[in-house]
Amino acid sequence: MSGPAQPNNEESVRREALGTLASLRSNNEGVAASALERAARRASDHFAARDVPPGDDGDAIERWGRRIGRGLSLVAFVGLAIYLYVTYVAR
Repeated sequence: MSGPAQPNNEESVRREALGTLASLRSNNEGVAASALERAARRASDHFAARDVPPGDDGDAIERWGRRIGRGLSLVAFVGLAIYLYVTYVAR
């Protein structure tokens, strides 16, 4: 009874599945790119001291102090990473 209708139904299910797979592939690329964009935005907000909670804003001197301290910590981290690489890996 449902013999002729079955191949058509299977074909529509197959097309829907292929469409879903194509949609998932395109969404996965978008997720990775958006995650990198969010990480870059958060890092720039962090080093510019824009991530300070609203009640703890303080004055301009405190903001500049945070910016300088965070910048120096980044420089110290890169320097430490280079030192450890040269000392223990590049022999």
